[in-house]
Amino acid sequence: MKFLADECVDRQIVDQLRREGHELLYVMEMDPGISDDEVLSLTNQKKSILLTADKDFGELIFRQGKIAKGVILLRLAGVSPEVKAEVVADAIKAHAGELLQAFTVITRKTVRIRRKLSQS
Repeated sequence: MKFLADECVDRQIVDQLRREGHELLYVMEMDPGISDDEVLSLTNQKKSILLTADKDFGELIFRQGKIAKGVILLRLAGVSPEVKAEVVADAIKAHAGELLQAFTVITRKTVRIRRKLSQS
């Protein structure tokens, strides 16, 4: 799958997904400090699913009607980066067919998927 990881995503998650064969762009390696709107625009340009720990993307998608191919919000505070990487990789494997056009929230114990994001 093709992902764009926001700069708030741990490097271990990025590395794990790359090892598993996913195409992954990382804002931290490209253009750190860009705004959320710019991150979402880049995600759409690259036709990628956004991977983030920033809850503001829910506001952009659902309240402001911004468009995304898919968003994965990581809610893994207090978990080591290594465990986060395993949890995220396992959730993506288990739900790969459900992530497009969805807003997905990954916690240590659950994966919630809200389908049918706006499209243009």
